[in-house]
Amino acid sequence: MPVWAQNVAIVNGKPIPKARLDLLENQFKQQAANMHQTLPPDADKRLRDRLIQTEVLAQEAERQGIPGTPEFRTQLDMARQSIMVNLLADNFIKQHPISDADAKAEYDSLVKQMNQQYASQPEIKQYKASHILVKTQDQAKDIIAQLKKGAKFADLAKKYSQDSGSAANGGELGWADPKNYVPEFAAALAKLNKNQTTDTPVKTQFGYHIIHLEDIRETKPPMPPLPTFEQAKQQVIQRMEQQKLAAFQKDLLDKAKIEDQSGNKIKLDDPSDSNAKPDDQSGNKAPAQPDKSKASK
Repeated sequence: MPVWAQNVAIVNGKPIPKARLDLLENQFKQQAANMHQTLPPDADKRLRDRLIQTEVLAQEAERQGIPGTPEFRTQLDMARQSIMVNLLADNFIKQHPISDADAKAEYDSLVKQMNQQYASQPEIKQYKASHILVKTQDQAKDIIAQLKKGAKFADLAKKYSQDSGSAANGGELGWADPKNYVPEFAAALAKLNKNQTTDTPVKTQFGYHIIHLEDIRETKPPMPPLPTFEQAKQQVIQRMEQQKLAAFQKDLLDKAKIEDQSGNKIKLDDPSDSNAKPDDQSGNKAPAQPDKSKASK
């Protein structure tokens, strides 16, 4: 391959080697892969243009003598250290690969921990309720009067309720944690006994409610679905790599002689790794309740 073909551009007579573009492209590909994305079709051109712009600015910095300044030498030394540390970490991970069997064992351990945590959670109180929502207090009082005369709650809900999400089902809201409802609705619901209906209208931002409590139960919230091993595999491997890397770093720090200018030992904080867990598939820490009615928050 001719020498000129190994360059992506020549700026003021100075070539930009293709190896520099390849390195930059690989870095961006890795970042995109970590976020489950791909590079855009014109990524090569964008990265090439970025290298050209950087080269133009770098040449001007050279012309102004910036490489000879103390600030440049300090930052260059820090950049050199950063590059070496990053390459050291890359080499360590390559030399200590995580096998599929080890990753599966770690995944199983994490799933077991999460199941144990779920099992230890206290039960919550859920209410199975129905409601009728109307616009005015007088209309709500009239419906309460009809109920006291023997009218069926479901029939009146279908006829009068302004909540289109529950009216067709006779006002039924299903089982729900009262925290899912607006405060006024939740407070009124909590005061009812089984098979009891509010005898005065409950005012909220949506209008006036007549609430009927059908039942109460103690139960655990449903556990969020966990990703399969194949779905979580890369995340688990990265977690294990970071744990190994943290142990390697700690071992080096423990062996190093670290002192201040007076010869006193400097004690460092423990750079321990965080105990991350694989996310559930929805990305939520807890399952979201469906929006059951206009009484919901």
